[in-house]
Amino acid sequence: MSWDIIEGKWKQFKGKAREEWGELTDDELDQAEGDRQQLEGLLQEKYGKTKAEAKEAVDSFAAPRVEYVIGSGATHKRSRPAPLFAVWIGVSRADL
Repeated sequence: MSWDIIEGKWKQFKGKAREEWGELTDDELDQAEGDRQQLEGLLQEKYGKTKAEAKEAVDSFAAPRVEYVIGSGATHKRSRPAPLFAVWIGVSRADL
């Protein structure tokens, strides 16, 4: 999954990141600006996670949010056409 999607839409994803990791402040998330390494560093610092644990936490956060990519003709990994709201937040797979 491409972190570029989240980085490019950080303002939208920031709220979900705040819900996921409540100890992170809005200022910290603003400073991270979607930078994956910075976010992983914040998780290490605030939650006492190892580097591997922080990476896994970010992977788990990102995976369902970048499953669909923006663009005309974009498809799901199972060749299902992606909806227009391709980068979605808070929608379960069952809702699609």
